[in-house]
Amino acid sequence: MNPLELLAADAAAANPVNLWGALGCAVAYSASLLATLDAFADLILSRGDSPAGRLTPGVGLKFASKLAAAAIAVISAAIVLALDENWFAFSTLSIAFVVVVGIGVVVLLRHSRTSVPQPAPAKTTG
Repeated sequence: MNPLELLAADAAAANPVNLWGALGCAVAYSASLLATLDAFADLILSRGDSPAGRLTPGVGLKFASKLAAAAIAVISAAIVLALDENWFAFSTLSIAFVVVVGIGVVVLLRHSRTSVPQPAPAKTTG
């Protein structure tokens, strides 16, 4: 064996990928994804139920807390995967998270555009 092959084999043996850590991070990503989509659903549902489409303080706090918890979990899981140098899991989970949250944002924006009340037509007196 040449010295480069020995060095590569030694590095691979010294730092194997932690599959249990990757599984735990995948669970954290999926829980964060569900919390984010649940927050979006709460926002859509509460706009239909509240007067003038505004959020009540309680619903706003609930929405923000779900997004904050999801952000903390995703960032923590991403740091763990990066420290473990599991770049495959890091990139695939991050891409999947961004794509699904992006789809949720598109749905949220589309719903907010369609649910805006149209102005009443002006009455003409004659």
